[in-house]
Amino acid sequence: MLRISTIGDVRDLLANGQYIASDEISTAMFLATKLGKPLLAEGPAGVGKTELAKSWAQVTGCELIRLQCYEGLDETKALYEWEYAKQLLYTQLLREKLSDLLGNAQTLREAADRLATEEDVFFSERFLLPRPLLRAITSEEPVVLLIDEIDRADAEFEAFLLEVLSDFQVSVPELGTLKAKHRPTVILTSNNTRELSEALKRRCLYIHINYPDLESELRVVQLKVPELAPKLARQAVELVQRLRDLDLKKSPSVSETIDWARALLELNSRQLDKQTLDTTLNVLLKYESDIERARRAIRSSEERSERPERPERPDRPRGRRRSDEEWNT
Repeated sequence: MLRISTIGDVRDLLANGQYIASDEISTAMFLATKLGKPLLAEGPAGVGKTELAKSWAQVTGCELIRLQCYEGLDETKALYEWEYAKQLLYTQLLREKLSDLLGNAQTLREAADRLATEEDVFFSERFLLPRPLLRAITSEEPVVLLIDEIDRADAEFEAFLLEVLSDFQVSVPELGTLKAKHRPTVILTSNNTRELSEALKRRCLYIHINYPDLESELRVVQLKVPELAPKLARQAVELVQRLRDLDLKKSPSVSETIDWARALLELNSRQLDKQTLDTTLNVLLKYESDIERARRAIRSSEERSERPERPERPDRPRGRRRSDEEWNT
């Protein structure tokens, strides 16, 4: 069992899982672990929210159970379903065994009681198909439960989650209330496409994860793509940082920066020349309009850097005509 005593322990653990955690992220994970509360991580897509849960599961040795949210997700897909095919097979077996089961019954009541006993098996754990939420609650070992992109789910499903996140228990009408054997570490992610309810946020610790600064993103690239030349890695990250300042439909994510770094490595690129940029910008940007805007911005920047600086003119009073000597200077 891991002993986590300080925020530094969390930072070091995540680093072992190749996750560069800021002080804010390390503190949030430390408190989520100590307080036993879910952690809601919001921010742009591709900044490492999902990766945080994956890395935490890896370094703690826990199973990662992932619930991917989407519009129309309901309880049966998230909690449990009954395996009707197996129930039907059991019905056929029961029909074949009815004579053996009821043959020596003395009264109709006794026969009905015997049959009722068999009917209870239909809605037992034998035929229960657990989905991610129920798997996390009934797991014999501690797990990390990732509820990914909760903002894509409907408000009704969000309301259903409240019981799970409050008491870590679920109600199955046929079986009763099932409580967690081990309180799972729960991480919810949101790309902030819609406002989440106050009730959900009240049950969670909160952190906003944004795009990293240049040095932090450079550390991530060097960690994930160590074979890339340091100078080229810095050039690549610097360009990505500048692209995020443009008015793009979709800014490049950290994961796309890593993909680009890997692409540059595979292409044996030595510098970010015009040809390299023209042929690989589509790894970073996923809209043609964004690619064209980025190309124009890069060309404009190159033209400004190549333009010679004009020498400064000596100050002179306004409104006075310049002398021949001044024109020639």
